[in-house]
Amino acid sequence: MNKLFKMAFAAFVFLSANVAFAQMEKTVEVGGAPMYPSKNIVENAVNSADHTTLVAAVKAAGLVETLQGKGPFTVFAPENSAFAKLPAGTVETLLKPENKGQLTAVLTYHVVAGKMGSKDIADAIKKGNGKAVLTTVQGGKLTAWMKGKDLYITDENGGQSKVTIADVWQSNGVIHSVDTVVLPKM
Repeated sequence: MNKLFKMAFAAFVFLSANVAFAQMEKTVEVGGAPMYPSKNIVENAVNSADHTTLVAAVKAAGLVETLQGKGPFTVFAPENSAFAKLPAGTVETLLKPENKGQLTAVLTYHVVAGKMGSKDIADAIKKGNGKAVLTTVQGGKLTAWMKGKDLYITDENGGQSKVTIADVWQSNGVIHSVDTVVLPKM
């Protein structure tokens, strides 16, 4: 009986430690799922019901391994509703294997090297007299700006996207959900 008690106690201690660790992690809920700062961008994104199109696109472009890498990355992650705003057939066309290069360009245009939280971006906007130009991994430029307390990005074509959920911290960066797909000059 003593051995059984010790095993039960050890299991209790282990479970208590895991619960305590999970409570210590400050999670943000995105797409109905908690996003854990101890997980990488891909590990979290696959659980968000609001980012299924983005996850499918990342897989089709072969970027899963990259976004699971060390980083750090700042990702402006389009929600499913953002992809739905594109002209009919655009997503389906981009997901075709023959368009992998174009898909990769669009996706990497949403990624900035480094870990920039909303406060960092707001500070850069303030230093830039109302605008901050961010260089994307794709090589293009995004312009960050604010309207009141809301953070926006503008692409090279003048398209604007609002950050709907900021500061979703990851082990290898930070995600900011956005309401519109931004596009590089092609």
